[in-house]
Amino acid sequence: MIALNINGRQQQVDVEPDTPLLWVLRDALDLTGTKYGCGIAQCGACTVHLDGQPVRACVTPVTTAVGKNVTTIEGLDPRADHPLQRAWVAEQVPQCGYCQSGQIMSAAALLARTPDPSDAQIDDAMGGNICRCGTYQRIRKAIHRAAAMAKGGKS
Repeated sequence: MIALNINGRQQQVDVEPDTPLLWVLRDALDLTGTKYGCGIAQCGACTVHLDGQPVRACVTPVTTAVGKNVTTIEGLDPRADHPLQRAWVAEQVPQCGYCQSGQIMSAAALLARTPDPSDAQIDDAMGGNICRCGTYQRIRKAIHRAAAMAKGGKS
């Protein structure tokens, strides 16, 4: 058994030590918000946080998460009311929506370390997340909106 802290809850999973964290989250714990995109850490759809840092769950062995706090899109805000989630809706970011949980998790890590990012900082932080629908301008706008919301600005 492998002990994990997922979204603030202790979990026990019976999986092989080299199982990718993505499959533990989706298959063993039924946390399906984290998506499988490419399987080689190139698209960002599987982004989760390990101790606040964005990682690609598709290539992260579950043992890497032992003793760390794992946050998935389900754990970002218990009511799905995080400023980024509200900004995503307000800016009508999603089209197909498939990449959005990974996009939001990367954006959340950015805002945690840079509360008022420039366009260049956003582009740099989000560069590893691919949106097949091409909503990059709306993603950038939503990140700016979420930063303003976090400071008590527009919602």
